[in-house]
Amino acid sequence: MTHLTDKLIALGETGQRPCSDAVEWCRQYDSLPAAWAVCQRGDWMLWLAGRLAGPKWSLARRPLVRAAAECAMLELPYARDEWVAGIALATCQTAVAWSEGEASDEDVQDASDAAAADADTAATTHAAYAAYAAYAADAAAYAAYVAAYAAAYAAADAAAARDCVLSRCADIVRAIIPCPVLL
Repeated sequence: MTHLTDKLIALGETGQRPCSDAVEWCRQYDSLPAAWAVCQRGDWMLWLAGRLAGPKWSLARRPLVRAAAECAMLELPYARDEWVAGIALATCQTAVAWSEGEASDEDVQDASDAAAADADTAATTHAAYAAYAAYAADAAAYAAYVAAYAAAYAAADAAAARDCVLSRCADIVRAIIPCPVLL
């Protein structure tokens, strides 16, 4: 019988491999639903969802994009100024609108390009990654991962702040994306 971790590693053979910490953590679970229900790492969950979400720009990617945008918005309180926060928020809102069928592929591309143009700031870079999730499998996970590190950078207890944001991201992912199926 193939273990959950073997399936995760096989997914990475076509691109970026899952991190060794995620694989090791998954070893304690016999099924993906069991792991999905308790995972506290939204970035890991978005990585997996991104690998399984379907082709670029497909309707199947919409929940992934929405979850990534909502995770990226957790970083907004840590933006260096209101202008940067505004660009990041507009990008995330465009990504959410696309996930609801209310924005075009071009709108998302334009929003992600505008945010990436201001890539010297963390908030806009990660908002761009949330929007990029519409067509790039690994972008969504990066949006969650860096939102957590922005919180950690601003906190006195960096590890606790990072873990808290990653846990909030996991809750967001679970609320939007049902447990994916590993073939």
